[in-house]
This record gives sequence, structure tokens and C-alpha cells, in this order.
Amino acid sequence: MLKRNFWKLTLSLILGLWALSSLLPLKDQPFAGFIKEKAAAKPADFGALLKEASDRFDAKQSPSVFVALKTIAKERKIDLTQYFPQYPIESSLGNIEKRNNILLDHLLAQSKGRLQLGLDLKGGVAFTLEASDTPGTSSADEAERKEKLTKAIEIIGDRINGLGVAEPLIRAVGNNRIEVQLPGVNTNDNPEIVASVQKPARLEFRLVHEGTGAMREAPPAEQVPAGYEVLSVTDDTKEGSVEFYYLVKRIPEMTGQNVERAGVLSGEFGNYEVQINFNAKGAAEFAKVTSANVGRLLGIVLDGRLYSAPNINGAIEGGRAQITGKFTRRDADELANVLNNPLDLPLQIKEQYEVGPSLAEDAISSGIRSAVIGTALVAAFMVTFYTTGGVVAVITLAINLLIIFGVMASIGATLTLPGLAGIVLTVGMAVDANILIFERMREELAAGKSLRTANETGYWKALTTIMDAHLVQLIICAIMIGYGTGPIKGFGVTLAIGVVSTLLSVLVTAHMVMDWLIGSGFLKKLTMRHLLKHINVDFVKYGKPAFIGSWILVLLGVAVIFYKGDRIYGIDFVGGDVVSIEFTTRLDSAKIREIAAANKLGEVTPTYVSALGGGKEILRVETQTFEKKAGEENPLFAALVKAYPDAGLKKVGESNIGAAIGSEIKWNAIIAIALSMLAILIYIAFRFEMGFGIGAMFSSLHDILMTVGIFVLFGHHFSAPMVAAILAIAGYSINETVVVFDRIREELKENPTASLKDVVNQAINKVFARTIMTSSTTFLAALALFLFGGGVLRDISFTFLVGIVTSTFSAIFISAQVFYWWHRGNRHHIDRSEEKPVYEWDAGSKKASQ
Repeated sequence: MLKRNFWKLTLSLILGLWALSSLLPLKDQPFAGFIKEKAAAKPADFGALLKEASDRFDAKQSPSVFVALKTIAKERKIDLTQYFPQYPIESSLGNIEKRNNILLDHLLAQSKGRLQLGLDLKGGVAFTLEASDTPGTSSADEAERKEKLTKAIEIIGDRINGLGVAEPLIRAVGNNRIEVQLPGVNTNDNPEIVASVQKPARLEFRLVHEGTGAMREAPPAEQVPAGYEVLSVTDDTKEGSVEFYYLVKRIPEMTGQNVERAGVLSGEFGNYEVQINFNAKGAAEFAKVTSANVGRLLGIVLDGRLYSAPNINGAIEGGRAQITGKFTRRDADELANVLNNPLDLPLQIKEQYEVGPSLAEDAISSGIRSAVIGTALVAAFMVTFYTTGGVVAVITLAINLLIIFGVMASIGATLTLPGLAGIVLTVGMAVDANILIFERMREELAAGKSLRTANETGYWKALTTIMDAHLVQLIICAIMIGYGTGPIKGFGVTLAIGVVSTLLSVLVTAHMVMDWLIGSGFLKKLTMRHLLKHINVDFVKYGKPAFIGSWILVLLGVAVIFYKGDRIYGIDFVGGDVVSIEFTTRLDSAKIREIAAANKLGEVTPTYVSALGGGKEILRVETQTFEKKAGEENPLFAALVKAYPDAGLKKVGESNIGAAIGSEIKWNAIIAIALSMLAILIYIAFRFEMGFGIGAMFSSLHDILMTVGIFVLFGHHFSAPMVAAILAIAGYSINETVVVFDRIREELKENPTASLKDVVNQAINKVFARTIMTSSTTFLAALALFLFGGGVLRDISFTFLVGIVTSTFSAIFISAQVFYWWHRGNRHHIDRSEEKPVYEWDAGSKKASQ
């Protein structure tokens, strides 16, 4: 038995230990203390250096110990790597400053907690960028400015995502500013993030003056030919930096507007270089430039800086060019990132500040508490109804959660409260797989089989259903990741991790533990209680009225959506106002929300901000846009002043903020839903049959529209997490549908003479109790979030609650009925199309049942 399960035991232990190590350290460690412990050589000398850096920070001469240490090392040309021999830096990198930057950046990252929290839970830092060359004031110029600002927001989002910062907030402020909020990032310690976001990335290829080359000294201005300028390239050596000067033509031979993509290549001697691939037009232009200038130097200039000036040895017709310059991997990645996302206008930093968590402490605590309660309810449910099997499910659930958090930490994913809600949903869905196996075991035991045989046969019979349901969910997660941004993408990543982790923990770990308990003789009897007894209902008979009634409700919800129009959207979608308030008494964020609710002022998001490096704290409250008369006060600020007359509230600014989710992202969400429907149709049709695919697509669309309609009917507003939650409903819906379809397919094989109506009814009756059991666990998890959570958690959990009910309903009264009507109640051509590919798990199922 041990030999048979050795690989499962080994895999489970490796995954568990890896996940645990990925989560350590759990919290951020003070950088000064952490780096002092890591100094492995000359600890006394380094301690004195660190004390000097700490003194500079305490005296407010530097924004952080990290920056102070970097500055001291730069001033005195101290090679900090001598104190940390355990971290080998590239031997070819002679520039001391670059070596120190690589080392300190690595140590800073190591001092951080592995699982980073989002803006809502922990806050972060923010900076405001201003477009410096905005057009005039005519209506045409206004439209051009808005278009450029919108494009800049998209590009900045792509750049920041390329730097590995998860779930940033990027939006327009006023007419010419962009606000960027980054969770878990300190711009004092990571100035390259702000610098790389600002770069316009104007790439130019300019010829060097014929007959000249690299010069060790810059020529005097009077010797510079007309039409040329002096640009330099820095060459880093072990002795220091050496500058070489070139006479470079001011007018480029070509620009980088036809660059298709840029990537990083490993160059000679451990350095890196950036490779540029041109599109067809750019390749032809580059070939023309190089063929006409063989033997000359071609300067590669980005944003006015000369990176290299290689010699043109011949016509380059492959549509590729390289930018060299002894880059580190980080330098090369950042350069490629800005080249792939070039800005049309330069941006200047106007403000930098720290941002407190957007949720109050009580909201964060209630959110975490509701997640714990939801998990505990699911665990109690499983133990109550499946006793020992339930305990095994709870153990594997703990391993599942450990793997989810471990993977999130290892890939740098940011944990937000909506993400935590997604994990709780995953908890409910994870035990669904255990329930499917246990219910199959119940059937085998009822047929008189031994516990060991029931365990094996139940496992193999449930495997097909589990794999089909989870594979479709993975496809939908891939669509969310591919077409979503920010919270939508983060939600998709979290769910995808949960789906894979569930498959591993249930199909590998749980099966191994059950096999060991039964095989060792420790478990001789498996007690399983019933939530519902076996029923005998003619579901096909009630299918048509149920179908018509549910779609009437769907149409009613759609009508309300059209009637309300943009009023269904929250600030994420339509933007709003932000009021900046000074105070003498700090107000609790929860109280601010209560005042807004009492005065019916809609959605508000209060945060506290302060200037980096210290400064007066200011309250910033985001609200919906109110129509006000000239001189009229913002209604929320007026309500706060009235409620807290002694708090010394003073408005110091008010501006309009753009949507965090632009129109392009709205369309991406619609495209994601459409692609999800198509993916469901194709997969189910391939794995089952076209009628099944049509039924699955109808039921998923029904569940999405029903959930959205009820959500709007109850007065909720759409935010970014809500889009992700609704897309998740499509995944959950197919989970329930596959359970019914898999049983219909089985009944078709086992009852070759039965009518299609009898087959559908018998299949639904057999899985009805199982379907209620699986939906109950997820419902309990979502209910805990709804009852004990607050804010966005209540909206998300409300969506889940509605989606779970509609998914259970549609699996029985929509998908199965559409399948039945598609074939006009006739099974003959279903039987003719039943030859399907046999997967490994299908083969295992057949072997186990023989």
C-alpha cells in the first residue's frame, strides 16, 4: 500500500513544504535589522555603516535607511557586496553603484513578507503624474487631450504590470493628471518604478558623423558640425565609469514607431541586451537605412540618451536590432518594457504620498473573520455528514489553502479582500469534489461492495465529472486573466490557483489518505448521513414552466439594467469626485461610510494619505459626482462637518477622478463573457455531445444574466470586483451542470432501451441530493461572507449567493431541459454520436467498475 501511494505521499509533502517555505516570512521585517543579520563578513564595519545610515534617517536627512545606505555607499564608493559574500553579483559588472543597487534591491525584497496585501488591506504609495505638453482649449484639443490621457493610462498600466506590481490603481485626475497607486511598494526604496513609468520611450536611430567615432573627451561647442550634437555612452569597468562621446545627427534616420516588440537576450560575458523586432514596414525601413550607410556608426537613442553606436557592417534585412550597453537583467527588462509600451507624451511627477488602507480596521477584521467563519462552517458541514471522510476532506482543505497562499506568495500575487472572497468560494467548491467522490462511494456501498472497492470505484467514477468541471473552470479563469485587468485579472489568478490546488489536494492527497485509512484497517466503516433522501420527480414535466418563469425574471432584470443606465455603475466604472480634508481629530473610516449611507450619498471610499518622508496626514474621500450649484459645498463634506463640528474639518481641495475601469475594459469584460460561453459550448460538445454543449451554454448565460439582474434589482452598484465575481459564476455554473450531464451520459449507456425523458428524469433524481449537497457547502461559505463581512465583501457574497441558487436551478431546469428539447425528446441520434475520445481517467473508471 505504501509502495502504491509513495509518489502521492512524496508529491503531497513536497508541495506542502514548498508552500510553507514560500510564505515565510509572513510579515515585513525592519530593513535595518534584517540587513544587519545578513551581513556575513566584517560585521563590525558594516554595523558602523548601518548606524550612520540610521542616524541620517532619524535626522530626516533621508527618507529611509535603505536610501541612506545607498547614498553613503555612492558618496564614498564603498562596495557593499564585500559584506555579503553569500550573494554573488555578476563578476563582469564592475560599476560599484550598480552592484550595490542590485544587492540592496535583493535584500529589500527578501525583507518583505512573501504574501503581499493589496491597497484595501494594507495601503501603499501613490504618485500623481502630469502631462506637460497638453494641447489648447478648443473642443478638438480637448478631445485630443482626453484621448492621449486615456492612452497614457493604458500604457502605464501595461508598464507597471510588466514590472511585476500586482493590482495597481491607475486613473485620471482632472484634465491632465494621472494618479497611480501601488500596493506594497515604496517609491523611496524603488525609484526605478516611477522613473520607468515616466519615460516616453521615444526611440530614434541616428547616424554618427562620418569619419568620427568614440572620443574620450567631448569636443568644444564650436567644433560640433551643424545638425549634430554631442551624446555620450557610459562604459562601466571595475575601475569605475568611463564616458565616450559621439557626434550624433540631430535628425533621426528612422524612429521606433514601427517596433513590434522588444525582448531581453543574454549577451556576452553575462551581460544582457535588448532585441528589437520591427514590423514589416519597420523592417523594410531599417534595411534601407543600413544598406545606404554601410561602414558608418548608427546611434541608438532613447528619450535623448545614447545607448550604443554599433558599426553598420552591411544591410540588416531581418527586421531586428540590438541595444547593448552592459545592462543588468533588471535594466534590460525595464528598457524592453518601456519600448513595448511607448508613451505619446512626457509626464512629470507632481506629488508622491503614502496611502492608508482603503478599508477601515473593523472592515478588514470583519472580512477576515467572515472568511474564517465560512471555512469553519464548510468544515463542520463535511464532518457532520461524512464523519471520517469529512475529517479527511477538512485536512486536505487545509493543505489546499496552504498551497493557494504559497503559490500566490511565490508568483508575487497581491491578496485583496475580493481575492480573499474568491478563496472562500474556492473552499466551498473544493469540498464539492470530495462530496462527488463520497456520494459515488455511497452508491457503491449500497450495491453491496466492500469499503475498499467502493473507495476505488467511487473515486474513478467521480473523476470524469471532477476533471470536466475543473478544466472548464480553468478555461474561464484563463479568459479572465487574458482579458481582465486589476481586480478582474487578480480574481482570475486566485481562482485558477484554487482550481489546480483543489485537483491536487483532492485527487492526490485525499485519495491517498482514504486509501491508507481503509487499507490499514483503521477505517472499517464509513458513516454518511443524508441531507435529502432519494426522490422521484418528473423534472421534464416541470421543465417548460420553470424555464419560462426564470427567463421572465431574467428579462425583468435586463429591463431594469437598461432603465437605470449608468446608475448601475460605481466609481470604478464612471469616476467621481475626490475631496481632500484637513482635520484636528481623525475620523474613523467606518463612521464616514455610515454618514454617507445615512444621507443617501452613495458609494464612498475614504483613505488617509501623507507625504513621503513624513508630513501632515490628510483625509481623501472618493464620492460619486454630485450636481452642485455655483458656490455649493460638496454634500459629503457638509454632512461630515455637521456630524463632527469639533473635528476641525477643512476642505483643502476637490477634483474629479476618472474611471479606474475604462470603456475598453468594459468591452473586455463583455468579450470575456462571450468567450466563456463559446469555450463552454466547445468543450462540453467535445467531451459530451453538441446537445450537452448547447444546454451548458444556455444555463451559464442564464445564470450570469439572472445574477446581474437580481444584483441590480436590489440596488447594488457594479465595481471591478463585481465583474470578476460574475465571471466566476460562469465557472461555478458549469460545475453544477457537468454533474447532471455526466449522470445523463452514464444513464444513456446503462439504460439503452429507456426513453430520453426517462433517462433525463432518472439522472436528475439520482444527482438531486448530491447537487444540493455540493451547492450547500459553497452557499455556507458565501453566507458567512454576507452576514459577517462588509462593504465590497457583501456585494461579492450577495453575487455568489444568487449565483449558487441560480446555478443549482439551471443545472436541473435549464441545461438538462435544453438538452432534452435540442434532441426533441429522441435519443436515437445521441446514441449514434456517442463514440468519444477515451481519456486516461475514463479508462481508469472503466477498469475500476469491471
